[in-house]
Amino acid sequence: MRQFTAVVNPAAGGSSGTAALLPLARLLREAGARLDTQYSRSLEHAQEVARQAGGQGHVVLAVGGDGIAGCVGGALSGTDAVLGIVPAGRGNDFARALGLPTQPAALSELLLHGSPRPVDTIRVSSAVHAETSVLGSVYAGVDAVANRHANTSRLLRGAASYYAGGLRAVLGWRPAAYRITVDGTVHERRGYTVVAANSGFYGFGRNIAPDARVDDGLLDVVVIRHGPKRLFFTMMNELKTGAHLARPEVEVFRGREVLIEADRAVPYGADGEVEAVLPVTVRVQPGALNVIH
Repeated sequence: MRQFTAVVNPAAGGSSGTAALLPLARLLREAGARLDTQYSRSLEHAQEVARQAGGQGHVVLAVGGDGIAGCVGGALSGTDAVLGIVPAGRGNDFARALGLPTQPAALSELLLHGSPRPVDTIRVSSAVHAETSVLGSVYAGVDAVANRHANTSRLLRGAASYYAGGLRAVLGWRPAAYRITVDGTVHERRGYTVVAANSGFYGFGRNIAPDARVDDGLLDVVVIRHGPKRLFFTMMNELKTGAHLARPEVEVFRGREVLIEADRAVPYGADGEVEAVLPVTVRVQPGALNVIH
């Protein structure tokens, strides 16, 4: 029987990650599994707890949203440890990409009996931020600004916070001149954003990279070039279905290593938590993490 260590973000989704864990914990314990619960005081503390538990052979559960999943998953990347994800945040986009169940009964069954499978992770390197590994995507531009607004919103939750954050970010955005180097090939574009995606979803279910796969050893690099701001708002809705890919303002490249630069200090983010400014280098790490999914 598996032994679990749950690393909980107590403020996930603006409420409590604990609420999502309680019914799941009861089912796991009733099945005979052991479960230790640790509440994260910071991302660094969460990583420390995850590495220690993983080293002891425990299945490490990341309880919260994409921030804690990326943080814990990144800490375990490159090890033999096994990650389980308990979606309890605002977006839960990496869990969505994996097709994880949200109901406690189905999730407990998966965690108890599901087989770990390798997924890719992303190594993020920057002169202004410590090197780290994340799971879902690295995004540079207006979406990084939007994510910051969504995470600091006190009045709105869920999809509404992301939409309002996007509206605020786009209205104040001026086009950036990007230099995007994908596996040595340089692409210069002027526009809104560049997303290096390991998984397809970000920003509360927006399917920014519909063809991205978490186990193909590649990153899908989505570029949204400059256009009228009203067009960008239209594309925000199209991101739900992937219809934005038909727009001439949208390009997709694929590769293993991506350097993103710009003509000014454009902000970038990763998995909802990392915040810094360009330039940044992202590299895919094929099959670096074992996840139950």
